[in-house]
Amino acid sequence: MSTLAYWLLRSENQLLTTINESDGEVFPCGHAVDFGTPQSALLVGAWRGLPCYAAEVESIPEGVVGELMPVRSLFNLVDAETVLLVGRAAHLLDWKRNHRHCGRCGLPTIMKDSEFVMSCEVCNLLVYPRISPAVMVLIRRDDELLLARSHRFKPGMFSALAGFVEAGETLEQCAVREVREEVGIEIANLRYFKSQPWPFPDSLMLAFFADYKGGTIRIDPTEIEDAGWFSRSALPILPDPVSIARQLIEAALKST
Repeated sequence: MSTLAYWLLRSENQLLTTINESDGEVFPCGHAVDFGTPQSALLVGAWRGLPCYAAEVESIPEGVVGELMPVRSLFNLVDAETVLLVGRAAHLLDWKRNHRHCGRCGLPTIMKDSEFVMSCEVCNLLVYPRISPAVMVLIRRDDELLLARSHRFKPGMFSALAGFVEAGETLEQCAVREVREEVGIEIANLRYFKSQPWPFPDSLMLAFFADYKGGTIRIDPTEIEDAGWFSRSALPILPDPVSIARQLIEAALKST
């Protein structure tokens, strides 16, 4: 392991962050340092030509200056490249912490050196990082967009519909089912936009555009608090720019 590296240190589910006073740039441990070899360190990528490691620590090492910040809050302060790096670190740290014991026989697992896999040396169970695909759908009807809000959103915020893919289901089937279940309408002309890893805790968001086909909005109150058709000139509060939901909505607004 290289001693000079960038580090993402997490303590009590928060990342240590530093701010570069010259340009205001935010990055966890924003300078290359030598922390030796903390237990459970994971190589999560590279940053500015140096390796970047992530580690779970009980407390911040003595002499290290910075502020602990929730990962989700950090996402609003950094660029897209850093979001991916930080998200990957959080995802892998969660995976390693959650699979310290075998889910089949209960004995301790070890992480292989060659790849990200937790291995049980007794019953040979292999556990790779979990990735949970979720489909997001933005529906258009003439000049209006269908937006909804869940009980978990901040006040006044609306977003595109979304839901997790079920076992044995295609992405297209998931999109149709989730829209039908959550707001009771039918869609057509499903079109892929792009994807985004979202480590809360382990999602992969796959975003689509769709056209309204028929039906009247009937919300599922267990999933949706409110939903409606919004014109481009009268949109509600939207998700943060870092999210694929916001990017999906802005792409729709730019299209004819």
